[in-house]
Amino acid sequence: MIGSLLIANRGEIAVRIMRTCRRMGIRTVAVFSDADRDAQHVAYADEAVRIGPAAARDSYLRAEAIMEAAARSGTDAIHPGYGFLSEKPDLPLLCRQAGRIFVGPSAECITAMGPKIGSKLIAEKAGVPSVPGYAGDDQSNAALAEAAARIGYPVMIKASAGGGGKGMRRVFTAAELLPALDMARAEAQAAFGDPALLIEKLVMRPRHLEVQVAGDKHGNVVHLFERDCSVQRNNQKVLEEAPAPHLAPAIRGKLLERGVALAKAIGYDNLGTVEFILEDGFDEPWFLEMNTRLQVEHPVTEAITGYDLVEWQIRIAAGERLPALQPDIRESGHAIEARITAERADQGFRPDTGRIEGYAEPASIRIDSGVKAGSEVTLFYDSLLAKAIAAGPDRATACARLAAGLRDFAILGPATTLPFLIDAVEHPLFAGGKATTRFIEEAFPDGWTAKRPRQRLARAVAALLWLEKQKAARPNVDAWNSLPGFRLLAPAGGVATSRLIAEEEDEATKLAIRLLPDGRRRVGDADGEIELALRTGPESFELAFEDRILRGSHATAGGGIRLTLDGETFDIGIGSEARPAAATGGGGAGSGAVLAPMPGVVAEIRVAPGDKVEAGQIVAVLESMKLFTSLSAGVDGVVADIACQPGDTVQAGKRLVLIEPPSA
Repeated sequence: MIGSLLIANRGEIAVRIMRTCRRMGIRTVAVFSDADRDAQHVAYADEAVRIGPAAARDSYLRAEAIMEAAARSGTDAIHPGYGFLSEKPDLPLLCRQAGRIFVGPSAECITAMGPKIGSKLIAEKAGVPSVPGYAGDDQSNAALAEAAARIGYPVMIKASAGGGGKGMRRVFTAAELLPALDMARAEAQAAFGDPALLIEKLVMRPRHLEVQVAGDKHGNVVHLFERDCSVQRNNQKVLEEAPAPHLAPAIRGKLLERGVALAKAIGYDNLGTVEFILEDGFDEPWFLEMNTRLQVEHPVTEAITGYDLVEWQIRIAAGERLPALQPDIRESGHAIEARITAERADQGFRPDTGRIEGYAEPASIRIDSGVKAGSEVTLFYDSLLAKAIAAGPDRATACARLAAGLRDFAILGPATTLPFLIDAVEHPLFAGGKATTRFIEEAFPDGWTAKRPRQRLARAVAALLWLEKQKAARPNVDAWNSLPGFRLLAPAGGVATSRLIAEEEDEATKLAIRLLPDGRRRVGDADGEIELALRTGPESFELAFEDRILRGSHATAGGGIRLTLDGETFDIGIGSEARPAAATGGGGAGSGAVLAPMPGVVAEIRVAPGDKVEAGQIVAVLESMKLFTSLSAGVDGVVADIACQPGDTVQAGKRLVLIEPPSA
């Protein structure tokens, strides 16, 4: 058995692997970049080794740095997690040379099934049908354009070497193809070090289904049933579940049979996932790709089978036979996983960064997390913070438990997808098990926006929390009498009132807070008054309002308050009414200023001062969390100034290019 294991990864998957190792009595070694010195996975491990600078290409993507860390720490084995080096043959080959165990499939299996182009050819020989498309060696624009025309628009461009939505573009017309090819190649090169692309027919209303398979070094191959991963944004999964809802037995039989057949065809010898796409209303699942690693969504399979899949990986890698053979593998109940990411779902899932000021997990469901209070969310890595997994005897129970758990999950800092996930899980399309990969555009046709029914109440709570913090900071001074903008309206023992301003993005609200003799508060705004009582702790509060008790979490953020309330997260600036509201910046549609829509690294500047540009022309490309975003001119005009250069790290709202419209 393996005695010590180095995890060549970071974040929630590194912590999750370490938990199994602790239970099995295996010593763990973490690796970290300069950006991750204080990360959760570093603190959780028995030992940690630095492997390089913040950028993944200089640290987590360096196989030789991983091997050096393993040698220095004296570990028996290396687990790649997912992403980074997990689907490259480099690590298993180096492990073989160094006499270390690689916790994953053989280099030969990864080489065979890693590139999507090669895997489709193998699937065809194994009798597993694929989505119609082009997977040829000729990667010229001319060859790809010819293939797209032959397949027929719309088509999907995909990076051959990887997944996770990197290097993927939908293309609906021939005019869109060449720019999409350029962006897909750039993302593929940045994420996987391989710019090769393939083109497939774009299935318009697909379900994304996958089969969990496992093989050992003794020739045994089994499946652990299927998952449905149809709910996606930007080609990345959001909600995953097992088993797949409303799947006809005949289709399910084809899925499981084909998944096992493909794994047997290559002598697969660890855990992996065979992915399929099923056109809504049809009964023929098409092979997409095989992921030769552990999947992000593996916990839902663990929930319905009762097996620890990381333990399976470790035991198989150590040479043991499969822990169970097909007749003994059973499923029970239903499980759903939600990926919580640092993104603004109300702004097209724009990545967000910053420090997590407050963090509290729900006790009712399983949470796999890689962050804690004090963690820094940077632009260098994927936006995934944590996963919430709920299970029950049936799908309706799992849905209800997941929504309740998400409401009790508090992450204060960068924006997260928690409010969106609650709405998604409770939407009739998902609740009814009818979601396809078009779920988000169909469920929220105008884009998702937060309902925020507790916004007024949250402002009131934020104001009271701010006052409490001011009083705690100056214990010998009564905040109600001393702060700017405060005044007494009654004799001692009477009613005191203060006047504050609450600021949320570009909205400012005047508040009048009245402290009543019995300790209750009344907070007034333009819509009237709210009466409430508040009990506070260092990170939590309890609110009495309209004969209800509500609870939440809070943290200080600059001059304001971040808080969670009834499943919503609020970031509210608070100050005296005497302080002017923050000015809002320009640069929207039709403006000559091209702003960074999110934190990121400038990948390209495509213009120079003095260049004439047209509205809609791409002038810059921004890379954030391994995805590329094209930034276009909002007006016709001449480039007057460029305030950055490729390689610069910029914050959201930073002006990158200034375009001067033609004078009247």
